Amino acid sequence: MERAGVDRDSKSELRAAEPTTWESIRETVKVGVQALLIALVVRTLLFQPFNIPSGSLIPTLLVGDYLFVSKYTYGYSKYSLPLSEYLPFQAQGRVWAAEPKRGDIAVFKLPKDNATDYIKRVIGLPGDRIQVVSGVLVINGTPVKRERIADYDTLDAFDQQVKVAQYMETLPGGVSHKVIERDGDRGSWDNTNVYTVPPGHYFMMGDNRDNSTDSRDLASVGYVPFENFVGRAEMIFFSIDAGTPAWQLWRWPADVRWSRMFSTIH
Repeated sequence: MERAGVDRDSKSELRAAEPTTWESIRETVKVGVQALLIALVVRTLLFQPFNIPSGSLIPTLLVGDYLFVSKYTYGYSKYSLPLSEYLPFQAQGRVWAAEPKRGDIAVFKLPKDNATDYIKRVIGLPGDRIQVVSGVLVINGTPVKRERIADYDTLDAFDQQVKVAQYMETLPGGVSHKVIERDGDRGSWDNTNVYTVPPGHYFMMGDNRDNSTDSRDLASVGYVPFENFVGRAEMIFFSIDAGTPAWQLWRWPADVRWSRMFSTIH
């Protein structure tokens, strides 16, 4: 009788365990779905990760930098959404709009195709007159202050290590940042005509002034509509030497740029 009682209890315990197992599975799936939804909301509305594939913003951003871009800083347009080029609707303008400030480093959709992500510094605001004269940036007729600082080690057009001229440039409004002149003050875009920024558009430039396809090249980039802005670059969360894939963990100790991690972007 006692054995039979134990058997009945054991069967009861097994029957009771079955729904508990399914509840555990359902709870795991529920947590996973919630985590994915939260990640989607964060990526769509708050922060989106990008990596830097070119040297157009050297010395501020390096090839191999991974950074967070705030989506909410400028408000939202259709280009703030993932895969915006495939959206069936063509909504215009922005909601909760806040205009970019001179000196911001911003991600935008290339006006030429409204799909390719570009990242440059905001130099010209709507209505500004922008020119480069012998390498010196001129805004609304006034040369921008630049101060020569220590040379910068980088690669020339033939991928050879060279030291190039580096300056601390101070834009109207007080934002200071470093720029380099790989080809001195005689590069292809070191002497330009005057650009007049149209209403609702911005003039974007790279800090690597002789190795940046930007608004100076009207055929390739030109003036960037406010609508095309995706967000502002905020922080480098990871950085690894150019040419080292981030997934090669065994190379991290030697190739990760530890000093750049979690640094803010100016």
